[in-house]
Amino acid sequence: MSSFEIVILSFGLALDAFAVSLCAASSGALKGRRSAVRLAFHFGLFQALMPVLGWLLGHELEKLIERYDHWIAFLLLFLVGAKMIIESLKPEEEKDNSNPSKGMRLVMLSVATSIDALVVGFSLGLVRVNIWYPSVMIGLITGAMSLLGIFLGKKLGDRFGKRMEILGGVIIIAIGLKILIEHLSS
Repeated sequence: MSSFEIVILSFGLALDAFAVSLCAASSGALKGRRSAVRLAFHFGLFQALMPVLGWLLGHELEKLIERYDHWIAFLLLFLVGAKMIIESLKPEEEKDNSNPSKGMRLVMLSVATSIDALVVGFSLGLVRVNIWYPSVMIGLITGAMSLLGIFLGKKLGDRFGKRMEILGGVIIIAIGLKILIEHLSS
């Protein structure tokens, strides 16, 4: 696998994390640079570790996980997106503006956006690609794309406010639905 192919693969895997970062930032839930860096770091970290985990687990477990990975990703993204939509419809004083860069929300988002990287790790193991270089590239590009999404999301959120929260929730649910439909139709 060439370096160019690895970079293209990395950008493809980073798109979900980019979209979720954009939505999280546009909702106003990320508070400050530390939250932005924490979210981008964890997205990049999970995207880097999942291919290694997939590569290590090997071909036997691929069939077991492959049957359910799309359902797990869909469920996690649906829950996060639905919560964003519900929160956006509440009056400001009732909102739960909990930071998505902390606690279980961070873990759920990180896992949901990186399950596809686990499957990529299985695939790379099958074709006997050394996993370390692709894994590092996937993590770095995902982290950078997440920071870009946060930057753009902040600009959109400042300009469009509550509408961006609703749109963000819909987009996150749509990403989960896209993952589910792609896997069920193939």
